Amino acid sequence: MQALLAAIGFLTRIPVPARVFEQPRAQSRSLVWYPAVGLLIGGVLCALAWALQTRPPLIAAGLLLTAWVALTGALHLDGLADSADAWVGGMRADAAASRERTLEIMKDPRSGPLGVVAVVLALLLKFAALASLPAPAWAALLLAPLLARTGLTLAFLVLPYVRRGGLGQALVDAPRAACWFAVAIAVGGCALAGWRGGLAVGVAAMVFAIWRRACLRRLQGMTGDACGALTELIEAAVLVALALSY
Repeated sequence: MQALLAAIGFLTRIPVPARVFEQPRAQSRSLVWYPAVGLLIGGVLCALAWALQTRPPLIAAGLLLTAWVALTGALHLDGLADSADAWVGGMRADAAASRERTLEIMKDPRSGPLGVVAVVLALLLKFAALASLPAPAWAALLLAPLLARTGLTLAFLVLPYVRRGGLGQALVDAPRAACWFAVAIAVGGCALAGWRGGLAVGVAAMVFAIWRRACLRRLQGMTGDACGALTELIEAAVLVALALSY
């Protein structure tokens, strides 16, 4: 239970007891519960979508997206902005220099124009997809956050974490067998959504594969900011794909 509370407290703005963050074991095991937190976020969004289903689509989409950002504290949008700035600003002819410059820019808390553009485009795509989906869009609102947080768990299983002392350092020692089981349950559960569940899994897997290859080539691993970007990219891609499926 402590690990679940740690995952909720880190990935959302839902209040949890502060003591859970003082327990290293709870923090490391929290990675197992990331898919469950994604499902929790989706459940909250579904409840709001149900309440808004008779409202004008654009207004409902705007309120849903606002609630989504507020619920997660824009945590992953910040990672997307930092990653966009660093990926372009860190380009160098030499691979080692490119890696170091990319990591250096990611540390800068300020957002450049590329970071702002990346955030605006991600939010625009999400808004357009939400407005296009038939209300109350249960499947999309559950699958997008679920698969995005499942992607985070998978990332720590297949990539090294390269930022010493970063926010994700405590997750490196997460129990691997339990994490793999959580990923399998989350992916398998998507089958309940029928063929659209399969579509969502396929799109999320494609985004993850591209992201993983980019991280390995540039950073030889991943950082917390890169994981934030992964979350936003999977959410946007799944929402758009499902909106286009209708």
